[in-house]
Amino acid sequence: MPWRETCALEQRKRFVLAVTAGEEPLAALCRQFGISRRHGYKWLDRWRAEGVAGLADRSRAPLRHPQAVAAELVEACVAVRRAHPTWGPVKVRAWLERRGPSRPWPAASTIGALFDREGLTVRRRLRRRAPPGGPLFAAATANDVWSIDFKGWFRTGDGARVDPLTLSDACSRYLLRCQAVARPDTDHVWPILDAAFREYGLPLRLRSDNGPPFATIGAGGLSRLSVKAIKAGVTPERITPGKPQENGRHERLHLTLLQDTAQPPAATLRAQQKRFGEFQADYNEERPHAALGNATPSERYAASPRRWDGVLRSPGVNADEVARKVKSNGLIRWHGRLVYVSEALAGEPVGLAETADARWAVRYGPVLLGFLDHRSNRLTSPRRTADGLVDNAARCPQGPQPPQPQPPGT
Repeated sequence: MPWRETCALEQRKRFVLAVTAGEEPLAALCRQFGISRRHGYKWLDRWRAEGVAGLADRSRAPLRHPQAVAAELVEACVAVRRAHPTWGPVKVRAWLERRGPSRPWPAASTIGALFDREGLTVRRRLRRRAPPGGPLFAAATANDVWSIDFKGWFRTGDGARVDPLTLSDACSRYLLRCQAVARPDTDHVWPILDAAFREYGLPLRLRSDNGPPFATIGAGGLSRLSVKAIKAGVTPERITPGKPQENGRHERLHLTLLQDTAQPPAATLRAQQKRFGEFQADYNEERPHAALGNATPSERYAASPRRWDGVLRSPGVNADEVARKVKSNGLIRWHGRLVYVSEALAGEPVGLAETADARWAVRYGPVLLGFLDHRSNRLTSPRRTADGLVDNAARCPQGPQPPQPQPPGT
């Protein structure tokens, strides 16, 4: 028959009962149960003092913890976490160190353990991600690149639609604008850009995705908004379609914005905008940023020396280029033909320069729109590669076609 399994507590009960029965000496019972006489006396003493409860295992944790974190430090760490639920241990420690540099704040790992103990940690499922793409333009200093985008829309408690527009500096992560707009179009976005240019000066480049109102499928991807940016003195640039990781810094900002201001949304649009304002101040002035050495964006950002007077000026045409003015319908006249360029450039000058392969490159300021050749009256669009812009077999949208000459007598 199989052996019967017993637990240690049951064995100890049997041992002390056998000792108190007095039928055998303690030394013999210790040998029978496989324990030393010292352990036998220990369990017998505990049984006499506490009864059956004294036979249970006791915690081996030390009664004193010389290295334990002081209660006041624990309370301070937990208070910061409760005030900023999306901050991790590293940010909490950096924030505390700036306000109390002489105090012995615990390590970030210890603070993380405190959050676990207090139930303040939310476990996330790990997701496999594609490796990020390379930057379009290296943002080495503040105002080299500004990023602009819409955080996905949502509704407030009363059903109002919220379209948050965000504008940030790619180098310092400074949040320049965080504002809900009535409609995500040029007429509502440009005033916000205009105000940011007047307050902070002009960046070198303005990075966006390929959606409206930042870009179109027309020549050079230009939209009315990007044309205005060029006339203000800023070069627009767009990430590769389907590659949001190329603007990963701004996308990460949107995740923090969602967690801090829209989970759940506010009751009204006015209250939601107030949350955006509070978030912007907190993000710039209070929240440490790991990529900045746990400094805040406001400590790394400075306004651009390129000040703007608010006047939109069309870019000039180089001396080696032939100038043409785009008509209201997006057409230019070239060698007796009408060629469609883009309606976004209506009224603007473009420059044409002959290339080595006997084609004509068409530019608007810093943007290459495409190429013309003698065989067609359509603009061939360039393609972005790792080495720059090269010619592509794809053609720009035709747009309205110019009227074709009719043979005589018709």
